[in-house]
Amino acid sequence: MSWEDIRALVASLALQSQETERRMQETDRRMQETDRRLQETDRLIRELRESGRETDRRMQETDRRMQETDRRMRETDRRLRELSRQIAGLGDKFGYFAEGLALPSLERILETRFGITNVSPRHRVRQGGREQEYDVLAWANGEVNMAVIVEVKSRVKREAIAQLIEQLKALPQMIPELAGKARVGILAGIDWDPGVMQEAQAAGLYTATIHDEVFELTTPEGFTPRRW
Repeated sequence: MSWEDIRALVASLALQSQETERRMQETDRRMQETDRRLQETDRLIRELRESGRETDRRMQETDRRMQETDRRMRETDRRLRELSRQIAGLGDKFGYFAEGLALPSLERILETRFGITNVSPRHRVRQGGREQEYDVLAWANGEVNMAVIVEVKSRVKREAIAQLIEQLKALPQMIPELAGKARVGILAGIDWDPGVMQEAQAAGLYTATIHDEVFELTTPEGFTPRRW
């Protein structure tokens, strides 16, 4: 080889060496970039895992709170049912108290005003698959020949009128031995809703309320009751 050929070969090798060095630097740069991206990916994965653990923790906490809320709701429901039962029991007791308070006065009224000889408080009867309890059922034979149903309420509401009238209508079917008697009704109460007493009287029912711890009839002078 001539010196010219040798110089050309050395120059070519130098150029190749520079290109190789450039490519190696580029490769190193890319590897560094790849490493940086891998580190970033690893960081993101760690963050996602941490976020997942936090999400799981929050979901567990939410589930715990929901279970606690459900437990409290069940406890509240139980307490409401118990309170409702107690209120219902209190209403029954107050109703029994009103009946007990009214009975001596009503017995006197039934005897002196109506000539009734038989008085049966809290009279219960079963007939034809039906059951009925009367607060007071009273009757007399002979010349009087009358049956009286007394409905006693601690608080008298409008629906008590229909309730008493239905009892009067059904009495012959519930107690056939009283079927041949005239029937009248007395609606008695401690506290009356506005206008209910007047409506009861207009329906032909006697009314009674308490005065100085004694029940008295409140129907006006000359009142004519309805007889069923």
